[in-house]
Amino acid sequence: MWLIITALAALATTGAYATVTDKYRLGPLSMVLWVLSAFIFVDHTLGWAAEGGEYLEVGLDPFLLSIAMLIPIFGVWEAYILTDKIKSRASCERAEPSAEAL
Repeated sequence: MWLIITALAALATTGAYATVTDKYRLGPLSMVLWVLSAFIFVDHTLGWAAEGGEYLEVGLDPFLLSIAMLIPIFGVWEAYILTDKIKSRASCERAEPSAEAL
Protein backbone atom coordinates (compact mmCIF):
# COMPACT_ATOMS: atom_id res chain seq x y z
CA MET A 1 0.00 0.00 0.00
CA TRP A 2 2.92 2.36 0.71
CA LEU A 3 4.20 1.90 -2.80
CA ILE A 4 0.80 2.48 -4.39
CA ILE A 5 -0.04 5.64 -2.42
CA THR A 6 3.43 7.11 -2.89
CA ALA A 7 3.49 6.32 -6.61
CA LEU A 8 0.04 7.87 -7.05
CA ALA A 9 1.19 11.01 -5.23
CA ALA A 10 4.30 11.13 -7.42
CA LEU A 11 2.20 10.70 -10.58
CA ALA A 12 -0.23 13.42 -9.53
CA THR A 13 2.58 15.81 -8.64
CA THR A 14 4.41 15.13 -11.89
CA GLY A 15 1.22 15.67 -13.87
CA ALA A 16 0.60 18.95 -12.08
CA TYR A 17 4.23 19.96 -12.64
CA ALA A 18 3.88 19.31 -16.37
CA THR A 19 0.70 21.35 -16.72
CA VAL A 20 1.10 24.17 -14.19
CA THR A 21 3.56 27.03 -14.30
CA ASP A 22 6.67 27.10 -12.12
CA LYS A 23 4.78 29.30 -9.66
CA TYR A 24 4.10 26.40 -7.28
CA ARG A 25 7.63 24.90 -7.45
CA LEU A 26 6.42 21.33 -7.88
CA GLY A 27 9.71 20.07 -9.34
CA PRO A 28 11.45 19.32 -6.03
CA LEU A 29 8.30 17.76 -4.57
CA SER A 30 7.90 15.52 -7.60
CA MET A 31 11.54 14.46 -7.44
CA VAL A 32 11.35 13.62 -3.73
CA LEU A 33 8.17 11.58 -4.21
CA TRP A 34 9.71 9.59 -7.07
CA VAL A 35 12.82 8.90 -4.98
CA LEU A 36 10.62 7.75 -2.09
CA SER A 37 8.70 5.49 -4.49
CA ALA A 38 11.97 3.97 -5.70
CA PHE A 39 13.17 3.40 -2.12
CA ILE A 40 9.90 1.73 -1.17
CA PHE A 41 10.03 -0.42 -4.32
CA VAL A 42 13.54 -1.61 -3.46
CA ASP A 43 12.54 -2.20 0.17
CA HIS A 44 9.49 -4.26 -0.82
CA THR A 45 11.40 -6.22 -3.44
CA LEU A 46 14.31 -7.08 -1.15
CA GLY A 47 11.97 -7.96 1.71
CA TRP A 48 9.84 -10.14 -0.55
CA ALA A 49 12.90 -11.88 -2.02
CA ALA A 50 14.50 -12.51 1.38
CA GLU A 51 11.47 -13.42 3.46
CA GLY A 52 8.67 -14.18 1.00
CA GLY A 53 5.10 -13.38 1.92
CA GLU A 54 2.94 -10.58 0.60
CA TYR A 55 4.49 -8.07 -1.74
CA LEU A 56 1.86 -5.39 -1.16
CA GLU A 57 0.02 -5.11 2.12
CA VAL A 58 -3.51 -3.78 1.87
CA GLY A 59 -5.30 -2.53 4.94
CA LEU A 60 -5.87 0.41 7.21
CA ASP A 61 -2.46 0.32 8.94
CA PRO A 62 -0.39 0.38 5.72
CA PHE A 63 -2.64 3.14 4.38
CA LEU A 64 -2.16 5.27 7.50
CA LEU A 65 1.58 4.63 7.38
CA SER A 66 1.76 5.77 3.78
CA ILE A 67 -0.11 8.97 4.66
CA ALA A 68 2.20 9.46 7.66
CA MET A 69 5.17 9.14 5.30
CA LEU A 70 3.79 11.82 2.98
CA ILE A 71 3.03 14.42 5.66
CA PRO A 72 6.69 15.25 6.49
CA ILE A 73 7.51 15.43 2.79
CA PHE A 74 4.80 18.01 2.21
CA GLY A 75 5.98 19.88 5.32
CA VAL A 76 9.57 20.05 4.08
CA TRP A 77 8.32 21.15 0.64
CA GLU A 78 6.28 23.95 2.24
CA ALA A 79 9.34 25.06 4.24
CA TYR A 80 11.35 25.06 1.00
CA ILE A 81 8.74 27.26 -0.70
CA LEU A 82 8.64 29.71 2.21
CA THR A 83 12.42 30.06 2.45
CA ASP A 84 12.72 30.41 -1.32
CA LYS A 85 10.12 33.20 -1.34
CA ILE A 86 11.88 34.98 1.51
CA LYS A 87 15.22 34.76 -0.32
CA SER A 88 13.72 36.02 -3.58
CA ARG A 89 12.06 38.98 -1.83
CA ALA A 90 15.32 39.87 -0.11
CA SER A 91 17.24 39.75 -3.37
CA CYS A 92 14.59 41.88 -5.11
CA GLU A 93 14.81 44.50 -2.38
CA ARG A 94 18.60 44.65 -2.76
CA ALA A 95 18.36 44.90 -6.54
CA GLU A 96 15.97 47.86 -6.55
CA PRO A 97 17.74 51.22 -6.44
CA SER A 98 16.74 53.37 -3.54
CA ALA A 99 15.46 56.92 -3.93
CA GLU A 100 18.51 58.25 -2.08
CA ALA A 101 20.88 56.72 -4.63
CA LEU A 102 19.22 58.55 -7.50
